[in-house]
Amino acid sequence: MKWIKRALALILVLLVIGVWLNYPKLNIISGYASKNMASTLAIAQRSEASVVLNDNNVPLIKLADVTVEENSATATVFGLMPRKTVCRPGLGCTLVNDAYNDDFNLPGPRRSFTRDTIPFPFGNGAAKDTLFQEVDYQVLEHALHNAFANPDVQKTRSVLVVYKNHIIAERYTDGFTKDTPILGWSMTKSVLATLFGILEFEGKIDLGKTGMVKAWENDARKEITLNHLLRMQSGLEWDEDYSGISDVTKMLFLATDMTEVQAEKKALAKPTEIWNYSSGTSNLLSGILRDQFNTYQDYINFPYSALIDRIGMHSMLIETDMAGNFVGSSYAWANTRDWAKFGLLYLNNGNWNGEQLFDQSWVDYVTEPTDLSDGTYGGHFWLNAHGKYPDAPKDLYSANGYQGQRVFIIPSKDLVIVRTGLAEAPEFDFNGFLKDVLQAIP
Repeated sequence: MKWIKRALALILVLLVIGVWLNYPKLNIISGYASKNMASTLAIAQRSEASVVLNDNNVPLIKLADVTVEENSATATVFGLMPRKTVCRPGLGCTLVNDAYNDDFNLPGPRRSFTRDTIPFPFGNGAAKDTLFQEVDYQVLEHALHNAFANPDVQKTRSVLVVYKNHIIAERYTDGFTKDTPILGWSMTKSVLATLFGILEFEGKIDLGKTGMVKAWENDARKEITLNHLLRMQSGLEWDEDYSGISDVTKMLFLATDMTEVQAEKKALAKPTEIWNYSSGTSNLLSGILRDQFNTYQDYINFPYSALIDRIGMHSMLIETDMAGNFVGSSYAWANTRDWAKFGLLYLNNGNWNGEQLFDQSWVDYVTEPTDLSDGTYGGHFWLNAHGKYPDAPKDLYSANGYQGQRVFIIPSKDLVIVRTGLAEAPEFDFNGFLKDVLQAIP
């Protein structure tokens, strides 16, 4: 009898310890569920049922219950740890904490939406129905079929193939169309970097600039440059682990001002001595971008006037944190065709229908392999320089996002390929997908 009581007591102690250790994770779980629901409803205009069945139907996150109200969503886990997300005009939806004040109003960006009948990609009209003799469309159709063949595993949402500025293949899963905005996750990092390329082209910023953070003035961090940050070579401490409570999850789901989180970290090494992928670095860059402007309105307008609306990516919206900073690490939404336009801007070396947005040297910069990245990373873009995708050309580079969001740019083939979905490798075979598509192109 004593043995049974001791065993029960031990089980109870272990249960209490387990709850105590995992309770903080509920903050992340309910926060993710709330943010994902609110943003998807408000920006993508999809149904609540679809989000529950698909986007939030992943381990742990599916434990959350979400209540939707006008312009907000609140999630709990077993009735615990409520987290609320509020949506603000032009700024997207923001997961808020106890510091949030409903009376804190920020202006939205001033957008410029052009209406024309010029065909894709340079206008808003229908894509040209163009046939290229050198393209094997039967092989291409087979490639798209393979990308959607096992929906429960691959979870592909859209595929778009653009050859010589013309759409040659396009397909969407049920519930998605060419107009459905899709969260790019870390593809946002490549968009953010492009804004610095534009500023550099305009002579307004120097990638060798130091002393960008006041708190760094009196220590070794003052030697960190924009170049180091764009290449993830700052040497600053950062833990990019999404499986539990880490620097990145605390930033995305707890921080009021996401631009400050990386700035507060200590240096583990001198710049260039280590390479460490960091979403905190991208949001630090968003804060540095904000410092380039005299007013908040100028900052919030800039990505749209200088890039997004300038090339007709009118479906794109970059969400902000509670302090009004663009979440440059993660929260850009756009439909598949507009993600392709972003890739085409790079394929065309920064030239958009005769207008130069950034110099060709910027393309060379972002595609130059960063030391210690094993040839996989450039300047906020991912590379194939060392053959990560063995059946694709080495000049391939891409904007990559969580759950398999990709914009592949392949200059040697004059190709941009977009794939969006809810699955990474190995569930979705990116090398096999690229191989299938490339077999159709000479």
